[in-house]
Amino acid sequence: MSKQIKTKTIHISDKEGTFSVLFKKKKDKNSELSNLRQILSNEKAKILHICKTKQPESLYKLAKLIGRDFKAVRHDVKILERYGFIELISSYKKGRERLRPIVDIDQLVITINI
Repeated sequence: MSKQIKTKTIHISDKEGTFSVLFKKKKDKNSELSNLRQILSNEKAKILHICKTKQPESLYKLAKLIGRDFKAVRHDVKILERYGFIELISSYKKGRERLRPIVDIDQLVITINI
C-alpha cells in the first residue's frame, strides 16, 4: 500500500501585467507576490525541513535545532501557519503553553499561469 502524498498548491497568474497569487485551501484578500516571497525564503524552507524530519516538540526546540533566535523562528512559523504549511498543536507542561509545529504536507506545487 503506497502512502498518499499531501500537496499544497499555489496558483500564480498574470493579471494586467502583475502577478496575482491564489492559495488553494485558504484564499487571502491580501495575497500578493510579496507574500509568496515571504514564504519561499531559505529560513522558512529550513523550518519546514526540520519540522518534517526532526519533529521538534516545541518552537523553542525548533529554534535550538536551527540555531536561530526564538522570536525570529516564532515569527516565521506564524507566517507558515497563516498559509497552512504548518499546524501548531497546543499542550501544557508545568503550567506553560507549548506549541508543537507539525508539517502536514509532503510537497509544494507552484503553478504560474501567464
